[in-house]
Amino acid sequence: MTDSNIVAHAARRILVLDGAMGTMIQQHKPGEAVYRGERFADWKSDVGGNSELLSLTQPDMIRDIHTAFLEADADILCTNTFGANAISQADYGMESLVAEMNAESVRLAREAAEAMSTPDRPRWVAGGIGPTNQTASLSPDVNDPGFRAVTFDDLARAYGEAARALVKAGVDVLLVETIFDTLNAKAALFAIDSLKDEGLDVPPLMISGTITDRSGRTLTGQTPEAFWVSMSHARPFSVGLNCALGAGEMRQHVRTLSEVADTRISAYPNAGLPNEMGGYDEAPEETAAHLGEWADAGLVNIVGGCCGTTPDHIRAIAEAVAGKAPRKVPATVRRMRLSGLEMFEAPGVSKEDAA
Repeated sequence: MTDSNIVAHAARRILVLDGAMGTMIQQHKPGEAVYRGERFADWKSDVGGNSELLSLTQPDMIRDIHTAFLEADADILCTNTFGANAISQADYGMESLVAEMNAESVRLAREAAEAMSTPDRPRWVAGGIGPTNQTASLSPDVNDPGFRAVTFDDLARAYGEAARALVKAGVDVLLVETIFDTLNAKAALFAIDSLKDEGLDVPPLMISGTITDRSGRTLTGQTPEAFWVSMSHARPFSVGLNCALGAGEMRQHVRTLSEVADTRISAYPNAGLPNEMGGYDEAPEETAAHLGEWADAGLVNIVGGCCGTTPDHIRAIAEAVAGKAPRKVPATVRRMRLSGLEMFEAPGVSKEDAA
């Protein structure tokens, strides 16, 4: 494992996260046979679109994608594990492969990272944990608002299995990302914290939510401030936003989060908003110009790209933030904050009261 000095590096410079694994996979235009490989040639159901399976069937493809992002100057690689959990893999009948998918994905990212790391410039591997394809807060049946397709315990078990495999495989950080339902994320945080009871050395935690549209709220209705308060008990290495929006639309929400969070801020937007065909047209220099301005404004500590971003985007982003100071992490907030759909804050505690 790379020396766990990511905290020290983050204090000196803005770190760069990689870009979109899914976008890079799609550039290969893999068909059903590519996903299956030899091992799963006779699998009982279709597996096309199961990106995490490619870590088992097409390891060279995944490793090469990681290498391309590192060559573009990324500091942190995210493992190919966004959907490597039992709930998501149930769509393909591949729940039994979850631990192996996570472990192999870490191995591939680690091989690429170690090949590019130097004593002065280490590269880190973030174990990616996606939101699953279920929500604990909302009913999937409009005729039955009280129905839930998944429970908190179901989610905690699924997240725990994935996180356990990632930690045992040696990730440098855990990244709970693309959070659209805070209750799902709370199940993930509970499961990760529970790994400590098993004697596992849990690495630093990155948390990244997603604002689903121009309303400025998550899918389950929270503002960025309320989302942070809901997550703050975990004392994460960073909190931030990714996906759903392009940089132009995301900036105001990153600024809001930067104003309330007493930890590092991450941001990795899409390459603009999707076009009529679901693709992304924003050029690397456009995305980079936005993130460079965020760095100038002192809003961010970690930047990167989500859907539609390629190594060219990451290279441009890295150049745009190079040499710029990371956001200063504010002192720990000494006020009671409560979260519902919005944040509720009590008056501050004076130094005299604190003494």
